[in-house]
Amino acid sequence: MKSEQEREQLIKDINVLLNQAYDSTLDEIYAFLKKIEDEEDEEDLKAYEQAKKSAEIDGSMSWEEAKKELETERKKEVA
Repeated sequence: MKSEQEREQLIKDINVLLNQAYDSTLDEIYAFLKKIEDEEDEEDLKAYEQAKKSAEIDGSMSWEEAKKELETERKKEVA
């Protein structure tokens, strides 16, 4: 995981390159990032379904706990 300063610098560097890119390249980058986001959403949904199924079996996790856990995992992936 990158520090906040490293992350900010990386975003600045990416923005420089994006501003220099051709429109077709921007379209490709957007499509790639969208695909990554969709895959992450799918993984989150699978994790949620697994947690829900586990909770139904052993009654160990409430719906609110599952939502909090899912949100925490998503935040970790973004960081």
